[in-house]
Amino acid sequence: MAVYRGVIELQSKDHRPDFHNVTDEVIKIVEKSLIRNGIVVVYSHHTTCSVITQECSHDLNYFGREYLQQDLNNIMERLVPTCRYEGQYLHPGSKHIEFALTFPEEEPKGSLNTDAHLRSVFFGRSETIVLTDGKLSLGDFGFIYFIDWDQVRERKRVCEVQIIGE
Repeated sequence: MAVYRGVIELQSKDHRPDFHNVTDEVIKIVEKSLIRNGIVVVYSHHTTCSVITQECSHDLNYFGREYLQQDLNNIMERLVPTCRYEGQYLHPGSKHIEFALTFPEEEPKGSLNTDAHLRSVFFGRSETIVLTDGKLSLGDFGFIYFIDWDQVRERKRVCEVQIIGE
């Protein structure tokens, strides 16, 4: 059995949930691994991000979001409204903000992203995809998306890919 690891670097933008289609990058990492059969785990260690497999809806709205992505955003806005003011959610409390401020690049408003944490819980932070004969088992319409739910600030993100097999 072999293990291979790859990384995809991403940049969030627009101060709104950001969807990154990482399918082609994952395929390239699989090809470099030379592993033909096994599993591929696509993972985010960021607690405000998710990884999902979903159909590409091709049509785009004014903001460049696929219609299915916008539908998902609309539903999530009803279930978990965007954090717009301090106290809207219990988190972050004073102890958490004090902890966050021990990181020199952190601003107090950076912790007002409770909605992003809650949204990532709904979808999870990873997907496991079967690898058969060097091909990802995504079906005819499946794509892999990395979602950054955090709308407080733009920043670099890392999508990890781990392949286990032979």
